[in-house]
Parts: sequence; C-alpha cells; structure tokens
Amino acid sequence: MNISSFKVRALDRFILNELKAPFFFGLVAFTIILVAGGLLFQMAELIIQKGVSIGIVIRLFIYYMPRLVVFTIPMSCLLAALLGFGKLSANSEIVALKSAGLSFQRIVRPVVAAAFVISICALVINESVVPVSERAAANVMKYEVLHESAPVFTQKVFLKEEGGGSVERVIYIDKMDNETKEMENVVVEEFEGGRLARIIAAKSGEWLSGSWWLTDGAVYEIKKETKEVGLLFKFNRQALMLNMEPDEISANDRKPDEMTIPELLRAIEIRGKTGAEAGDLWMAFHLRLAVPWACLIFGILGAALGSRPQRSSSSVGLGFSVIIIFVYYVIMSFGRALGESGSLPPILAAWVANFVFLAISVFFCLRANRLG
Repeated sequence: MNISSFKVRALDRFILNELKAPFFFGLVAFTIILVAGGLLFQMAELIIQKGVSIGIVIRLFIYYMPRLVVFTIPMSCLLAALLGFGKLSANSEIVALKSAGLSFQRIVRPVVAAAFVISICALVINESVVPVSERAAANVMKYEVLHESAPVFTQKVFLKEEGGGSVERVIYIDKMDNETKEMENVVVEEFEGGRLARIIAAKSGEWLSGSWWLTDGAVYEIKKETKEVGLLFKFNRQALMLNMEPDEISANDRKPDEMTIPELLRAIEIRGKTGAEAGDLWMAFHLRLAVPWACLIFGILGAALGSRPQRSSSSVGLGFSVIIIFVYYVIMSFGRALGESGSLPPILAAWVANFVFLAISVFFCLRANRLG
C-alpha cells in the first residue's frame, strides 16, 4: 500500500498543524518559567531596594525579553515535537503511516523543515534584536538606575602590533579625549628582529582628516651594539601610521552579548592588535550561531522520542522537555567555561552541546524507524 504525493503533502500540513499549539504553548510556558525563576526577582529588587520607578523597570523587562525568547524557542521546538508526535503515536497514526510504506525519516520531514526555518528566525533575532536590547538594558542600568556618567576620557591605552610571530610596535597613550579625539603623552616603541630599535615620544596627538598626528615630540634610536639611546631628531608635527580609529581605541566596556557578529569580529581583531586574550569574544561569536541551531536538533529529538509507543500527558512532556533542556544548558555552560579559559578551542566548546544532542537525536531517529 502506497500513499500518493498529494496525500503525503496533506500529511505534512496535518503534522505541522499538530505542532502549532504545543509550540506556542511552550513559548509562553517556558518564558513564564524563566521570568519567574530569575528576572521577576531582579525587577522586584530594583523597585523595593533601590527605589527604581515602575516605568524604568518595565523598560528593563522589555529589553531583557528578547534574550529569554531566544532561549525558549529551542525549548518550545522540543516540546512541540514531543507532544505532537506523542499524540500521533498514542492514536497509532505513526504505526499506520509506517504500514503504508512511509519511513520515520519521511514522516519527520515537515518537522525538520519547520525547525530549520525557526532556527533561521532565532538566528536573526539573536543577531539583530538581542544585541540592541542588551545594549539598551545596559545603558538604562548604568545611567538611570546606577546614575553613572559617560566616560569623557580613555586612559592608559596599550596597543601591541605583531607580525611574523614577533612584536613589531608597542603604542602607549596616557589619555585620550573621547569627544575631541586629542591624545596626551604618546609613546611608540618600534622593534626590529625582536629588539627595541626606536622610540617615538610626543606630548600630544590628534585624529585629523582620517589620520593620526603627533605633536611636539622626538625620535630616539637604540644602538644595537651598545644599547645606548641617542636622539635622532625632534619634530613639531609627524604622522603616526596606526590602522585604528578613535572609537576603536576608546575604552569599550560593552559585553560580548551587546555586540553583533561584525562587532565581535572587529573586537577580536582589536584584541589581537593589543595582545589581549579574546577567548570570551570567540565564545560569544560561536554561541551566537550555535544556540539557534538547537531548534533544529531539538525538533528532531522531540519527534523521535514522541513517536515511541507510550501514553503520556502534556505535563509529562513538559517535564521531560525541562530535563532535556537542563542537561543541554549544563553541557553548554561547561563548554563555555572551558572555551573562555582556553582549555578547549572556542568553536568546539560552543558547539559541543549541539554535537552531543545531534548524536542522540540520530540514534533515536534510527531506533524510531525500526519500531512498529
């Protein structure tokens, strides 16, 4: 007995309709759980202990919601697939479809397609909405809750340029005005073959017409044989070749979660120039991509687990989903800690939870294909 292509397409629509209600139920339920589990207490603490106005708290609540939604979307995919396929299994519809010649891989195809689209949507939200909302929340906390003032100066800037595995130049800026882009007490150390060859010292500098200029300074040479420092020449004004703009040099206290992917990559590049570690930025970059794709993995896993011959209620499915999600985020948290500390490559640390659950999903899919 075979099913016509028309009936198969109708079957796909039927399965997707079975998933809609539990998906949106999960989206609401898991969001409420996360809000009640932490965010609600934080908002209440701001009102009671710090006397923050209701208006500011509501704005913070709205700004924090996109981050929560990105985490609840994979949970909702898991719950929807579990309950939807659990219902099909309870009504013996999975068995009937297999008897008609359809493999489990074919039955689960609409789930894979829907979860793929949802993963793309989650990725877009995680990249375009979450950084903006996190930045807005940070600004509200700084300037309206804690009443901090925006920094006027960037102080003690240290930059390091490397090439061929060795240091080529070290730049030290004592202070830079974030508005006028004027610098004070600039020292540039230039290296050749791993040794200090020249020192450029200037009392001031500025960003003008897309270039850096040093003012009232001198260039010193360190002799290779004697290590003595000798004055080469003084200058009133001299260009400084520096491939960084003022905004990149200015102290940037934004957290990785407040940056978009291009901003993360640029921050990683800047960290490389200054010789600073960028493990946390690389982790944020890879997690930005990894978390949304959990929707696809959980959709497949939920369908495979839900198709098993069983009789369970939606509350059992919700509880089972919470357990699976908990294990997933525990693995992800361990991976993040290992990645940021340098114990694991960031790409592996960020994706390890996805790899583990993808393997589990494939196992249960193959098992579901053999059953009944």
